[in-house]
Amino acid sequence: MASAAPPLLPTSVPAAAPATVLPAAPDAATSIASPDPAATRAFLGRLYDSAKRSLSGARPWPELLDRAALSRPDSLSDATARLRKNLAYFRVNYAALVALSLAVSLLAHPFSLAALLALLAAWCFLYILRPADAAPLAAFGRTFSDRETLGGLIAASVFVVFLTSVGGIIFSALALGAAVVCAHGAFRVPEDLFLDEVPDQGLVGNGATLNLLSFINGAAGGGGRV
Repeated sequence: MASAAPPLLPTSVPAAAPATVLPAAPDAATSIASPDPAATRAFLGRLYDSAKRSLSGARPWPELLDRAALSRPDSLSDATARLRKNLAYFRVNYAALVALSLAVSLLAHPFSLAALLALLAAWCFLYILRPADAAPLAAFGRTFSDRETLGGLIAASVFVVFLTSVGGIIFSALALGAAVVCAHGAFRVPEDLFLDEVPDQGLVGNGATLNLLSFINGAAGGGGRV
């Protein structure tokens, strides 16, 4: 007698439960709030206005570069007196020359320029332009308060400026610019200058300097950081 055939097993596979899609979690390594666009525009606007007001007090460059007005000083006291008068009269032009010396030196050293730009970007995005209601900075599995962020930025600035070649390049450029200014101020005869305009321009120059120093504070106030 033939044996009975084994029972057939069901071949249908039960449908799998639909997978639950979880929202993407923020990057655990670093969480940085985007800067407030209004604060960024205010920052750039104040920077442009302050630079424009400061440069508006510059003397005509042909007057600064007049070779006929150059002569050797008779003594050290004469050179000092000339330098004092020329600094009061050409101070905006001299500041532009020092800035030009610094810019040329940085352009000749791309690594130093990149380091300074990265440091400036860190200050802008992590502190100056950071929104007031932004969450604390989260990086590498922990959060940092505003005071800790500020301390880190200061430490990074000290490291970049004083412990790398960036500081030497900056100080060398400033020293070169100061040497050029002192040489020109000592050899430029100031008798043909309208020195009676210097006190009035001094008030304007001081106001422009105050505006230049305070625009960051105003822009930071617009972004919520003081």
